[in-house]
This record gives sequence, C-alpha cells and structure tokens, in this order.
Amino acid sequence: MSPFNLETCARPNILALEPYRCARDDYKDDGTNILLDANENACGPSLTAASVSAVSTGPGADIDFLGLHRYPDPHQRDLKQLLCNLRNTHHHTDKTITPDNLFVGVGSDEAIDALLRCFCVPGKDRILVCPPTYGMYSVSAQVNDVGLFKVPLLPAPDFGLDKSKVMEALSTEKDIKMIYLCSPGNPTGSLIAKEDVKEILEHPTWNGVVVLDEAYIDFAPDGTSLAEWVAEWPNLVVMQTLSKAFGMAGIRLGVAFSSPPIARLLNSLKAPYNISSPTSALASYVVSEEGLATMRANKDKLQVQRDRLLRELPKIKGVGRLRGGTASNFLLFEMLNAEGKPDNRTALGVYETLAENKGVVVRFRGKEHGCLGCLRITVGTEAEVTRFLEAIRQALGEVNGATYETPVDEAKKEDAANGVVA
Repeated sequence: MSPFNLETCARPNILALEPYRCARDDYKDDGTNILLDANENACGPSLTAASVSAVSTGPGADIDFLGLHRYPDPHQRDLKQLLCNLRNTHHHTDKTITPDNLFVGVGSDEAIDALLRCFCVPGKDRILVCPPTYGMYSVSAQVNDVGLFKVPLLPAPDFGLDKSKVMEALSTEKDIKMIYLCSPGNPTGSLIAKEDVKEILEHPTWNGVVVLDEAYIDFAPDGTSLAEWVAEWPNLVVMQTLSKAFGMAGIRLGVAFSSPPIARLLNSLKAPYNISSPTSALASYVVSEEGLATMRANKDKLQVQRDRLLRELPKIKGVGRLRGGTASNFLLFEMLNAEGKPDNRTALGVYETLAENKGVVVRFRGKEHGCLGCLRITVGTEAEVTRFLEAIRQALGEVNGATYETPVDEAKKEDAANGVVA
C-alpha cells in the first residue's frame, strides 16, 4: 500500500480552506433568472453588434483564429499602452504612465495573489484589510499562509476609512506588508478619500505597499481613478478590471498599475503566457475608442436605473435605509422586519424568496461588518429593474406576513449565503 497521506502531505493552511463559493454556486443562469448578485454589467459587453458579427474580418475585435496554434504575446505592451491612454488623465499628476507601469493578469484575482507572493513571507507576514470588503483578499491570504489584521471601516452610511486606527496599526503591529483598500468598496459602494490614501502612503515608518482596488471605478465620477498616481508613489498599486463597467467578465482581464520596479517583479513571477490571444484582442477592442463609446453608453443606461432604484426602493414597505455609497453598479439596502427594524432573518428570507420563487437573484450581506439586514443589489437593465421592484415588494410582504416560516437552520443558511465571494 502506498504511504501517501494527503493530511500530512498537503500544506496545513490549504487543508483548512473552505471550498471557494462564487455567485453561480447557488443559483444558475437558466435563461429565466434575473441575476443581480454578482455586479456584472447587465447591459452586456462593450462590443458593438457589428464587431460581434464581424469578429475577425470586420471592424470589430481582431481575433486571429488561424494563429491560435501559436503562443500569445507574453508582454502585451500594445494592450498595456491602450490602458495607459485610458488612465493618463492628468487629474492627479503631470507625469505619464507607460507600459512599464503595468501588469496584466487573469482578472484582478491574479494580481491579488501575485502581490501576496511577491511581498509576504508565508507563515510570518500579514496584510491589513478593512471590512466590509471584497472577500478574495482573505481567501488569497489564506492560500498563501499570510495572516490578516482587520481595521473595520467607519459606520454606515459613509463607510469611510478609519485612518487613525490604520495608521496606528501600521506603526505598532509587526509584519504587516500590505494594506488592501477597495474603492469604490464592495459591498459598500463608497469611495476612499484621496487624502486618506495619501496619508497612508506617507506613513513615516511603515515599509509596505498600499493596494487600491478600483474594480468599479468607471461607475464613479470622472477623474476619480488614482491609477496614474503610481507615477508619484513607489509604494502604491492600483488594481482594475474589465469585468464591471466594460462588461467583459467572461474574458478575465485584470490590471495592476504600479511603479516600474513593482511591475517588473509581478511580471517576473507570472506564468509566461497568462493572457490568451483572444482575451488580448477583445480587451484591446473594448479599450479602443469604439469600445469605450459602447462602455460609456451602457454606463449611462445603468446610471439611469441606479437612480431609479434609489427613488423607488425606499417607497416599498419593508425596505430600509441605503447603507453605503452610489459610486458603483450596485446598492446596499436594509431589509426591515414587521417591527420596522433591520434584521438578518428578514434579509435572508427576502433573498431566498426572490431567488427560489421569483427568479431574481441578489446577494445577502447581512453577516458583514456594519451590514445588518442588508442585501446588495446589482443594477440591472430597465426591464430587470421593473421585475425586481415588483418581486421585492411581493417578497417583503410574504416574509413579513403570516405565510413565511423561519428556517430551523437559519444561522447556517445566513453563513452560507454570506460566504459567497462576489
């Protein structure tokens, strides 16, 4: 018999991992569900109809199907230059970033993981996170055997950075190598103040890296992105993605802007051909002038529906306060019980009723810090928002009425629903 023993062979921190749960684990895209749970772009990709039909022969994305027997460009400098053109706004610096400032990877998740492997010694170093925040920071930290130090955000609805506690932690806590800040926040939808980021970057004694995750930045006011600021700060990394405003979640393209020395480190440790040729071609198209025009038109449509949700949701009995900001393509709202108070029983009941009986999927976030009784609702198309508003009105009536029975395993269901990383 083989002496192999998985329990002693595998790394203990990997054995301790819970299986990654994502947005489609619970409720699938069956063609009838309205999916308002993963903060995807409901208007679709930033591709024109002509570009989709033409594919490689027309004016759209230039995918060389007959060249797929060759490995892709390992450096992607042309794509990186297009991304630089997009972010060289000169709102924050007179300097200009170049492809030497960029790393491109398989979604932002590759950049999150690569930064941990680059800067953190397993079993020794830690990262600082500010809950409520994106769950992949802690997942990737656990995979890499890196510890967590948490400084919660200030209370809702602002969810601002608790700057004094962050600065104190960086002064007194040992082995914190990085701080991950999400701006606009997920699930908060709130922006981190530029001056707060600047103060952390200027910390007098801390030798570490500030990572600013700007996944939703194109839904924020123009000029908000700090990507070009990496030309000023050697210890700043700004992550972005084409999965949100650009509607290209299916190609998994993420970007990290940094100083050239950090970019060199990230590019040195990545897999040689991490960006496929079709991904590169599609990404290059959507950040071209034609693709950007489509993205901006879709963003305008979503902002109209976001404003509609802000007007209509508070009119529905059982919907409480907006908890968070509006600089994203989602909103965080309280669900109220029959006594008019936010609670997780009601929020979980509405979440499950919507998904299982109404065909509308949102995201339960009631177990996150400062998010009691909250659902995160992705902004949909006009038709999706119409259906959602009627569905949540009905669901709240049912949950707060005599027909709804609290599940005997409610606590377990809350943990499972809240454990989805999206």
